[in-house]
Amino acid sequence: MKLLKKLYINNFFFYALIGVGFLYCVAFIFPALYNAASYLLLILLGFLALDILILFSAKHGIEGTRIAPEKLSNGDENPIGVTIRNYYTFPIGVKIIDEIPEQFQIRNFGIKRRIRASSQDDIQYYLRPTSRGEYVFGNLNIYVLSPLRLVSRRFTFNKNQMVPTYPSYIQLRKYDLMAFSNNLFQYGVKKIRRIGHTMEFEQIKEYVQGDDIRTLNWKATAKKNALMVNQFQDEKSQSIYMAIDKGRVMKMPFNGLSLLDYAINATLVLSNVILKKQDKAGMFTFSKKVENRVAAERRSSQMHQILENLYNVKTDFFESDYSRLYVDIKKNINHRSLIILYTNFETLDSLHRQLPYLKGIAKNHLLVVVFFQNTELNDIINSKAVTIQEVYDKVIAEKFAFEKRLIVNELKKYGIHSVLTQPENLTLDTINKYLEIKARGIL
Repeated sequence: MKLLKKLYINNFFFYALIGVGFLYCVAFIFPALYNAASYLLLILLGFLALDILILFSAKHGIEGTRIAPEKLSNGDENPIGVTIRNYYTFPIGVKIIDEIPEQFQIRNFGIKRRIRASSQDDIQYYLRPTSRGEYVFGNLNIYVLSPLRLVSRRFTFNKNQMVPTYPSYIQLRKYDLMAFSNNLFQYGVKKIRRIGHTMEFEQIKEYVQGDDIRTLNWKATAKKNALMVNQFQDEKSQSIYMAIDKGRVMKMPFNGLSLLDYAINATLVLSNVILKKQDKAGMFTFSKKVENRVAAERRSSQMHQILENLYNVKTDFFESDYSRLYVDIKKNINHRSLIILYTNFETLDSLHRQLPYLKGIAKNHLLVVVFFQNTELNDIINSKAVTIQEVYDKVIAEKFAFEKRLIVNELKKYGIHSVLTQPENLTLDTINKYLEIKARGIL
């Protein structure tokens, strides 16, 4: 019974069987072909038995392993490896059917390969998750064909392997050097001109590439006969909080991810940059109430704590309560901090409803409101209108895009900084804004 569960007859056998059946039909007209058809049937059945014997005689014909990362990175292409070791003494054909987690809704997954005798093959494919949570892989099914190709033997490995999906740690690695690199343009980030030094002297050290030449210490250079520079340290660490709106306005999807997940990914990367810049990073989320709070600190475990809280962000996308946000900030953040608020405003009216609370927050803190351009509207605006309906659509799209710019100006009137960005540029633009504020020393 176990053998039958692993045995699959291939299409090639049925094609051959149909051919033999056709010969039997022709034998009614030409009786001489009857014996030939019978011999062919016996040969076909003999090869079938031989193929089964070849495939099932080896107890461990192949060994397969799915190599998945400890965690998946949300919104990124994650590599999944499959290693197959062939213990047969002849080359085999394999068809890999990996039971992909149901979140991906992939129903036609299949990889075909040919593996030489007594050798190993490494295969890789990619998965892009679009939501955080637990992803459970089913069986790794590998169907093996002998050179006869009449039957297949199924091998099953790695049953029910669970892999959690976290905010984009791949982005985190990508921008890891931004915190201390002077070559930010390599990453597509504009260079920020530093105005003066808000630092105090720490020590004299040997010059290395990337150091600011303005800090050269000529006396020490002459004495050591080598370039020496003054090293400074920041006068104080500043507190930066990232506030993530997880209300209805953040449900809008873009390229498979919600705006909320884009904000979560950007928060993770920006937190790392903040800590590398020797500032204190903290975060919280809000809708009906404030949750997932991490106090702004500089301790070694801060990134892990932020990552776990971002992973556990859950929401029903209710309308956000900005009055609750204002009261919570006033109660829990007692000293002046930089607060980066990820939200979205589509119209001036939606801004005006929340503006009293934003103005209240901006009285005691430096507030940066990060919201999103509607990229679909940009496509309509940039397209050529032909019909009357397309003209109407273009005019309305331009009106909404103009309102976004009006929101920026309205926030500026009350001393509130803003970042209007496309979802795919969110991480870079928020890093730029933080570096700009830090360089200007306006916190």
